[in-house]
Amino acid sequence: MEYKPMKILIIEDDINDCNKFMECIKNRKDIELVAITDSDIDALRYVKTKRPEGIALDLELNNSKSGNTDSFEFLSNLKKLKLEEEPIVIVTTHVNSKRTYELLHRMGVELIFYKDHPKYSCNHVLNQFINLRKNPIISEEKTIEELFQDNREKISYIINQELEIIGINPKMKGKAYIHDAILYLIENENSDLSVIQYLTKIYKKSATTITNGIQNAIIHAWRVSAVEDLLKNYTAIINHETGIPTPMEFIYYYRDKIKKLI
Repeated sequence: MEYKPMKILIIEDDINDCNKFMECIKNRKDIELVAITDSDIDALRYVKTKRPEGIALDLELNNSKSGNTDSFEFLSNLKKLKLEEEPIVIVTTHVNSKRTYELLHRMGVELIFYKDHPKYSCNHVLNQFINLRKNPIISEEKTIEELFQDNREKISYIINQELEIIGINPKMKGKAYIHDAILYLIENENSDLSVIQYLTKIYKKSATTITNGIQNAIIHAWRVSAVEDLLKNYTAIINHETGIPTPMEFIYYYRDKIKKLI
């Protein structure tokens, strides 16, 4: 058995610290660097698209070229994403303030490292990510049933990832309908049972209730998500009168998109 490398996002504006992190990670097999940026705005996009398990967050981003000068807003926006699996956040800072540290912990930060401490190092920060991590194990040999389940879980993960990128999160009722509809269409190409019939059978709800739930989730996404995220991730033509896709347009678009990704 072996462990998957832990995916880490680094948000840091000091070029020397960036180089130190990259040098440390280059010599480790247990860490994978998914991105490094000095912008909290870009970092949020990386969180949605690359799904890091851990985030090393510099509290002061005074040299950022395209983001905020401190990371409090990033932490607030990270919570608003309502991710199914929240990344572990470790803050690094030159600030030595008990009040600031208490606020950071209330905002979901796991650990805070004072950069001016004589024992501070990038490797020590990375070691703490590994210590806090829930380790996913890769099995060397798998049965046919396990491989089938792995494939289903992979498809499910991709569906969830695509939906969350545009603002459809697990707390929305319609999200489960959309997820199961896409999964059903991918796995049952020749079924005589329509997707809505399938969902009414599974959830014991009326077709109207299910359709409305899906439509409400789509409306929410088009209201709260950044226009650039929608244009980048949903490329189908949308009726100019409504400005949003219908439930079936949306579901079949993502069925086709995800089939190309798997």
